Amino acid sequence: MLAEERTAAYRAAGELLRALAAPMRVAIVTELAAGERCVHEIVDSLGAPQPLVSQHLRILRGAGVVRGQRRGREIAYSLIDDHIAHIVADAVHHVQEAP
Repeated sequence: MLAEERTAAYRAAGELLRALAAPMRVAIVTELAAGERCVHEIVDSLGAPQPLVSQHLRILRGAGVVRGQRRGREIAYSLIDDHIAHIVADAVHHVQEAP
């Protein structure tokens, strides 16, 4: 890999990690790792206000972490790919194992 390509990959990885940096976004990704969810389902599961969940979903969409698909009057959110779920799950497990 050329130095420019490596630098671009590091920059993109940094942007991804920044998008995942908020605890609420980690929780949302964890929820979506189990499958597609609508906003109200995420709100119910996390006990967070709907506007807050929607704001974090917007950030995750912008970062290319989640996608939304319209289902009637609702939008069902899902992870773009399983790599994101693994990154978040590994991070959570890592901190749970720390002494």
